[in-house]
Amino acid sequence: MRTRLLLLAPLLLTACGSGDAAEAGAGDVASAGSPAPPAGAATAMAEAGGSEALAELLVYKTPTCGCCTGWVEHLEANDFEVDTRDLRSLTAIKMEVGVPPAMASCHTALLQGYVIEGHVPAEAIERLLEERPQIAGLAVPGMPIGSPGMEGPNPEPYTVYAFDREGRTTEFMQIDPR
Repeated sequence: MRTRLLLLAPLLLTACGSGDAAEAGAGDVASAGSPAPPAGAATAMAEAGGSEALAELLVYKTPTCGCCTGWVEHLEANDFEVDTRDLRSLTAIKMEVGVPPAMASCHTALLQGYVIEGHVPAEAIERLLEERPQIAGLAVPGMPIGSPGMEGPNPEPYTVYAFDREGRTTEFMQIDPR
């Protein structure tokens, strides 16, 4: 099953609206015609650095990404406040906030000094905010079936990874949506 998902990943990422997750490791800073990184993304990260006053996620996604919308709805159903920003390309924002290319997915969020990449479930974000580890953020690379926003038949267990500013990753928690 895992092999089939790996083979389908590029198609799923393209279907999501931009293919940016696949592009993030391709070495392009921003493709021709792509907007520059959103003004203030780094500022938002700096201001969010541990501030209890910032209780909402700032989510960058493409306008046509249905699974991103599903993830936002999952977070809202779990009492998170979410502010979404639609961009044509997310490659530059992923690079600006330090998402390791191997951890890329279809949307990137900022929350209280952390980066949340991809279909990270609310329970992992809640644990992150409770424990406040010295990491850059959490990621669910790709688009695993059964993750929030990617619900469907035959959900598969998946891993939520922590990553640091140097791009090193470690397992943060396992999720079994079955």
